[in-house]
Amino acid sequence: MAIEIKQQLKLGQQLVMTPQLQQAIKLLQLNRMELVEVINQELVENPMLEESAEGNENQEMSPDEVAATEGSNSENSENVESMSVSDNAVEADMADAKTAKDDVDWESYIDDVNSNYSQMPTSRISTDDLPSFENMLTKSTSLEEHLLWQLSMLNLTDDEKKLGQTVIGNLNDDGYLIGSLEDMAKEAGLEFEDAEEILKMIQKFDPVGVASRTVQECLMNQIEIIEDRSDIVLQIIRDHLSDLEKRNYQAICKAVEADMAEVVEATMLIRELEPKPGRLFIETDNTQYITPDIYVYKGKTGEYVITMNEDGLPKLRVSSYYKNVLANAAKEAKTGVAQGKVTKDYIEDKLKSAIWLIKSIHTRQKTIFKVSESIVKHQKDFFEKGVSFLKPMILKDVANDIGMHESTVSRVTTNKFMHTPVGIFELKYFFNTGISASDGGNDVASEAVKEKIKNLVTKEDGKRPLSDQRIVELLKADNIDIARRTVAKYRDMLGILSSSKRKKPF
Repeated sequence: MAIEIKQQLKLGQQLVMTPQLQQAIKLLQLNRMELVEVINQELVENPMLEESAEGNENQEMSPDEVAATEGSNSENSENVESMSVSDNAVEADMADAKTAKDDVDWESYIDDVNSNYSQMPTSRISTDDLPSFENMLTKSTSLEEHLLWQLSMLNLTDDEKKLGQTVIGNLNDDGYLIGSLEDMAKEAGLEFEDAEEILKMIQKFDPVGVASRTVQECLMNQIEIIEDRSDIVLQIIRDHLSDLEKRNYQAICKAVEADMAEVVEATMLIRELEPKPGRLFIETDNTQYITPDIYVYKGKTGEYVITMNEDGLPKLRVSSYYKNVLANAAKEAKTGVAQGKVTKDYIEDKLKSAIWLIKSIHTRQKTIFKVSESIVKHQKDFFEKGVSFLKPMILKDVANDIGMHESTVSRVTTNKFMHTPVGIFELKYFFNTGISASDGGNDVASEAVKEKIKNLVTKEDGKRPLSDQRIVELLKADNIDIARRTVAKYRDMLGILSSSKRKKPF
């Protein structure tokens, strides 16, 4: 087979993801706090960017000034003229921009600041009188630290302490022992019977029941320290936890040979026990606080007003200081000075990066506002009456309304939260499927159906809880056609137990 080289023309389309386009897409899906971090990072890395201080808007570099100082750079001029660098940018004539001079003597300014700083009066309070930084910090105690402290209070041998430390180190978040006690005893060099004694001592630590291996053992450890208890409580925990879980109180009464009143009293005592003794020590440092990106409130005219949350969001502008630096570098480059060309290329590159960032941020804010405006228009009943009146809506509905692609709407609604008169919701919350109406009318949103199920269960009779089939019938009477398995699925999503487990005989 002969190998030959041929030339062939091929026509095709290809999407090229430029770094600028990738940055714009990334900014679109960031929430407000993440956007602030990105902006602060760019302020550090790009000298052309500076934060617009209130009252200094007139000193910023306008788009026409940038275009004038760039001269022959038509690409940058086109980008600058097509956007506004800041919301409060002052448009200047190109002639004024060419003759504009930077009146700030930076060396004198820095010397003056340093001089004033050195002349500032020192504090009369000695640093020794101030509280230490450690005293102003707080740290929650973990379950392991709490148990190790109690273990150190016991008079134990080294091997016994080693076993206790091993046991405490093998507890899960709920406080239960994971792993084999026999293996731990061998590792510590103890007999299994001695290891059992150490384990029983730890199980009596605070919280009582910790280091148990089963729920039954955990509850037994807790009930043993309660003096005012009946034998029925011990029997239920030891032999009838499965019936108690199923709320089969009749079977318990028959097995322990007691009447319903005694079983109810014993059950009430068991309910006060803690089946997960370790959860009180679960670290809560990872709590995430939601800061809304959009505020929606009702105006005086009755129409809903949308406001973007820009609190703490730096207002960017192009530094006016560098317009003269760029002009001088351009002159040096024309006269053949090599350093002038290097400076000119560097500043132009940073200028394009700064302009694109500002443009991307403005586009992001504008897109979020459009999406929010469309959501408010489609879900007006929700803002007026609450979750039960949420309408079915998909990404395509908003995309067609604002003239953008569905993927753009999806990125905008990711990790963005809206503060509404009925609560704070993620933008994705408003997009949900529909459930058919019984009479063939408008569909009902799935979230609205979940809310109705939740309300029905909340108002039910504890002695006669609603079954899934009964909920189906009640929803059908409310013009919602839904299957029983769908009710069961929504109930599980809401964390609602089945009717047999919700039954309360007392």
